[in-house]
Amino acid sequence: MADMATHVITGAGSGIGAAVARRLHARGDDLVLHARDAGRAKELAAAFPGARTLVGDLADPDRLSWAFSHQSLPDRVDSLLHIAGVVDLGPVGELTPKTWHHQLNVNLVAPAELTRHFLPQLRTTRGHVVFVNSGAGLRASADWSAYAASKHGLKALADALRHEERGNGVRVTSVYPGRTASPMQAKVHQQEGKEYDAAEWIDPESVATTILLALDLPRDAEVNDLTVRPGR
Repeated sequence: MADMATHVITGAGSGIGAAVARRLHARGDDLVLHARDAGRAKELAAAFPGARTLVGDLADPDRLSWAFSHQSLPDRVDSLLHIAGVVDLGPVGELTPKTWHHQLNVNLVAPAELTRHFLPQLRTTRGHVVFVNSGAGLRASADWSAYAASKHGLKALADALRHEERGNGVRVTSVYPGRTASPMQAKVHQQEGKEYDAAEWIDPESVATTILLALDLPRDAEVNDLTVRPGR
């Protein structure tokens, strides 16, 4: 990755996304942080001085193009980091279409739409698209159908994009973290009816390390798929 690279990041407000944003911000790279609304954008701008923000609701990907048309998109993008995600557990017999649509929109359709918008810049820089997936993107368990389906779809999106854009020099990486200490993991435990102890799970900083490893590899190599599991 070039000096003073520009990174577009979703999910920078907490968990893995915040850890990645802190690391890139600390080394002086330019950040464009996606936010779902103006209030969240203000919080991110305060947390990462000098960063730009981009507002659009990932839960409504049909309107992202409209939202972006009213803002200034970065002329240069070296990496697009899809880290935002949502999860709602439940058995197939009880999940409503609203629950399915919400997870599919945020976890799959919105990343596809964001990628479409930034592909011209990524082709120019021979940049990098990183999809932070999940262990659920490789296997599905009871009560995880909607989330796992969205993440299985995200793997398919990444794999297809890699083949399509290889000739343009765009690198594509999928990262599959196991359970990571984050607000999302706390919500999962609540839904599972279990006590949550952050110390039992992967530190977001460890996942951030693997993401930066993929970003910073010399051009003679590319990480396609990287699985990160709890070490305890």
